[in-house]
Amino acid sequence: MRGFNKAIIMGNVTRDPEIRYTASQKAVASFSVAVNRSWKDANGELREEVAFIPVVVWGKPAETCERYMKKGAGVLVEGRSNTPRVESQR
Repeated sequence: MRGFNKAIIMGNVTRDPEIRYTASQKAVASFSVAVNRSWKDANGELREEVAFIPVVVWGKPAETCERYMKKGAGVLVEGRSNTPRVESQR
């Protein structure tokens, strides 16, 4: 069976996007999105937590992010989730 990796994140930009360019002049923008979550615990008390999710955008969309996105703005990001590659030890 083949896997499927798609993530949709909606929250607020935590800092203005930082842009850099690769050696081949491809734009790369980095920023984080804060996602709030609320729930009631076993005692009925309202609890909250915030997750800060790092986002990396490549190419022309990266330049668009730098131009239009600012800290605090609402954003919806669609892409794939990526985790650091871990080399197996044999």
